[in-house]
Amino acid sequence: MQNLTELPVNASSHNSLSVIIKVCVVVPFFCIFLCCIAVMLHIFASHRQFLESPRYILFACMLVNDTLQILTSVLLFLLVMGQVKFVPVYCVPLLFISTVTFQNTPLILATMSLERFVAILYPLQRPIAWRLERIWIVILSLGLISSITLVIEFSIGESDPAPRLLSTPALCKMVVISSSPVQTLFRAAVSVLFFAVVAIVIFSTYVRILLETRTMRQDRMSVSRAMHTVLLHGFQLLLCMLAFTLPITENLIVLHANWLQEDVAYFNFFSFVLIPRVLSPLIYGFRDQHIRGYIRKTFLCCSNKVRPRVRGKLPENMCAS
Repeated sequence: MQNLTELPVNASSHNSLSVIIKVCVVVPFFCIFLCCIAVMLHIFASHRQFLESPRYILFACMLVNDTLQILTSVLLFLLVMGQVKFVPVYCVPLLFISTVTFQNTPLILATMSLERFVAILYPLQRPIAWRLERIWIVILSLGLISSITLVIEFSIGESDPAPRLLSTPALCKMVVISSSPVQTLFRAAVSVLFFAVVAIVIFSTYVRILLETRTMRQDRMSVSRAMHTVLLHGFQLLLCMLAFTLPITENLIVLHANWLQEDVAYFNFFSFVLIPRVLSPLIYGFRDQHIRGYIRKTFLCCSNKVRPRVRGKLPENMCAS
């Protein structure tokens, strides 16, 4: 690969301009997402009723998980765009968090679908694992499963990777610390297994709720909402699975368009990693009736505080929690 210092001045200037444009697109997009997530997490922390529902606790966990995933992904993207090289051992924490949170998302979606299933079938007496005081154990178990698979992937690589990881500066990419064919195959197998199991769980949960509606006497509206929620989790899973289309889209772009490799990588990152991860929690949050109401009230409060107070004090009930 040609070194950047060997490029002509015009090519170097064009490359710098391209990097600046890419960064200026990604960073504001990420900041808007971060603002929305901060508002939703503030709503959860400010209203106790959300912290007393396993459903909203799981959703808050998904918000934190996806925020960490996008934060580390954007940071890694900026480091690669800037051609910043590190000794690989310093990249391990970022890559570890990014990979674990990526694998953890489908597991959280499956858990949220099962929680809706349990809430509909056992409205009065939930199983022990799905009660409020035990839901944290379920959440920690999901993170542990994702972490263990990554540790196994790293352990089946080179017999002694320490000299390379401690001495040779390189770009912060997963292929630097997990480059052997065995590790690549293991990572692909784990990802496919995770997403396949989650797809089966979501589909079977939806079918079971659909069948149970014919015999249940409780509120049909709540059952219908649960079915729509499970379908939404399926849509969120499809958004997550877009990341697996990267090799296909990369080959199609290379065949039909004369793009540079870094432009192809940027397009894939923005279209199939960043946007789906941003949309997934936002769609679920803004769809929820209770969360949407608090979000509207929060933004109305902020906008009224910014306006000049011509009419005196704000109404007290406008910002009441």
